[in-house]
Amino acid sequence: MDKIAVLIPCYNEAVTIKKVVEDAKKFIPEAVIYVYDNNSTDDTAKIAAEAGAIVRHEYKQGKGNVLRSMFRDIDAECYVLTDGDDTYPLDSAPEMIKAVLERNADMVVGDRLSSTYFTENKRPFHNFGNSLVRWSINRLFKSDVKDIMTGFRAFSYDFVKTFPILSTGFEIETEMTIHAVNNNMTMENVIIEYRDRPEGSVSKLNTYSDGFKVLRTIMRLFRNYQPFKFFSLVSLILTVISVAFFIPVFASYLETGLVDKFPTLIVCGFVFLSALMSFFVGMILSNIANKNRRDFEFQLNLIEIIRHGK
Repeated sequence: MDKIAVLIPCYNEAVTIKKVVEDAKKFIPEAVIYVYDNNSTDDTAKIAAEAGAIVRHEYKQGKGNVLRSMFRDIDAECYVLTDGDDTYPLDSAPEMIKAVLERNADMVVGDRLSSTYFTENKRPFHNFGNSLVRWSINRLFKSDVKDIMTGFRAFSYDFVKTFPILSTGFEIETEMTIHAVNNNMTMENVIIEYRDRPEGSVSKLNTYSDGFKVLRTIMRLFRNYQPFKFFSLVSLILTVISVAFFIPVFASYLETGLVDKFPTLIVCGFVFLSALMSFFVGMILSNIANKNRRDFEFQLNLIEIIRHGK
């Protein structure tokens, strides 16, 4: 098992990968550096190997697929995840590693949004999207994570080996954050300096399509992790719709003694039944989610036993 592993997922980062690997060796000299090439069409893998990294390949496209292979293949006491585009200065890595190894943090978030992100990043919709995602998750999950979408993080062994990766693309950062928050894992925020990509380096993130995937992931995980809140909200919306259409029908009945809009009345009844069903579905799934949390604690204990060879 490595003491510290630096994980660098890459796709066409030939312009910057040499500097990222050299910075990792400079600021974390005791670390083993892994570069996972994700079907690059340039010399990313060759340059990374020449710079001193261990290069491996993941042929399923997408950052989530790369991280799934990394987390499965590599055993370490502390993992440092960064991008190959040289936007995250690695001089902050020792502080993040210290939080994991000395303060037993499960995930340390490299917080860009509290420093230079909004001035360095030249894509205004990315700025808006980061703020929207942070606000949404902190409100839905009652957390205080400073930067949801950052690609610069440090993890404990326990986090890596218990994290079920379902996403295949850039929404993976959102999934990691919600997993840690929902399972009451120890999290810390470390403010880092952010710099925009150097000239010649191109972002692979699509503002609109990947942004939509992130928002969809938030709603999916909110439904899965907090089903009672989710389905109670659905139930409330359906109830309001049902009552809003029922009131005119009932008022007309009180006035004339006749029901002159039977189709509306029937639809209101079905909508209200759907509201009741949503509420009880939420209750049932909430019990299942609670059981999953208990199972997760047992899984953590099992991993600790395996890790220490007890």
